[in-house]
Amino acid sequence: MNDAPQKSPPEEVTATSEVAAGAILTIDLGAIRENYRRLKARLGDVACAGVLKADGYGVGAGQIGAALLREGCDVFFVALLGEGVALRRSLPGPAIFVLNGIPPGAETDAVAADVCAVINSPEQLAAWRVSARRAGRKLPAAIQVDSGMSRLGMAPRDVERVAADPQAFDGIDIRFVMSHLACADEPEHPANERQRLAFEQLRKMLPAAPASLTNSSGIFLGERFHYDLARPGAALYGINPTPAKPNPMLPVVRLQAKVAQTRSIEKGAGVGYGHTYQAQGPLRLATISFGYADGWQRRAASAAWFEGTRLPFLGRVSMDSIILDISALPAGRLREGDLVELLGPSQSVDDAAGHAGTIGYEILTSLGPRFHRRYVGS
Repeated sequence: MNDAPQKSPPEEVTATSEVAAGAILTIDLGAIRENYRRLKARLGDVACAGVLKADGYGVGAGQIGAALLREGCDVFFVALLGEGVALRRSLPGPAIFVLNGIPPGAETDAVAADVCAVINSPEQLAAWRVSARRAGRKLPAAIQVDSGMSRLGMAPRDVERVAADPQAFDGIDIRFVMSHLACADEPEHPANERQRLAFEQLRKMLPAAPASLTNSSGIFLGERFHYDLARPGAALYGINPTPAKPNPMLPVVRLQAKVAQTRSIEKGAGVGYGHTYQAQGPLRLATISFGYADGWQRRAASAAWFEGTRLPFLGRVSMDSIILDISALPAGRLREGDLVELLGPSQSVDDAAGHAGTIGYEILTSLGPRFHRRYVGS
């Protein structure tokens, strides 16, 4: 009998396996769940949904949805019907609402996938009513009204139009009347109260139903904005919902890139495309397997970190690589295959966004498909 310890089978080498990928994105599902609990604590008895659009802000809608389901979340929102159909395959139970509405002609697919419509126009309402008649049962939906963002939802004249039609909501199971805040991340902006008051007026014209107005930042505007259901997205993923204050959320993602090569250069050597950087003296460099094809904008944060040491980018960000100045590290300390941090304890998603002149949402949703993804804290 052979008592030698059995080795685990080697990892299958794919484009995004850990051994083959140039960078690793770690997603902390425990942090997602804690962020949900923190938001719930602020909401009290108000229900809390989870927004999983754009594949869960780029980090995995199925995995995030399953983690939130364990916390009792049973209402989810996506942007597109295709996202809803895909999410339904991994989450068979909870309600899934499509924020952008059901495209004309796709109503049958939505019904077959048990996906709920967010109705943004009288035309969408009529199509969903026809679908209910064909299905022989009431179909769930949320009615979205435009309270002042001018993006999605029924305008006041549309609300008046459907309110005057006694058959407008035949066959529709109205789960929520909802709208969306445009300036919730600016607590003192007068548009917040204007939208709340407009929402009050519009929902009074419609059949009685639970109300939903607040997004991540709106949760922090106070109880009068909470209504019956909150719809946080960004805050779940660790993006600061209160930009003028310390972040009340836990970080969720850590992004690390592999060192592909190290080298030493002399004074006067050009670095990267266009030689936009010229060495002012001897330097030690590292090239990492990570670039704008991975979603890192050329204007985004211009440094990586290794064991607490900042390693500035030199020259231009390339499609698949970035050059770092590693002269601050002891010689030989950083080697081929080592990992440097782009997002994590030393540099948050919001930090990176600030360098790029954008928002954390764009940083997260831009992260490409080439990473090896690790899910921890499950």
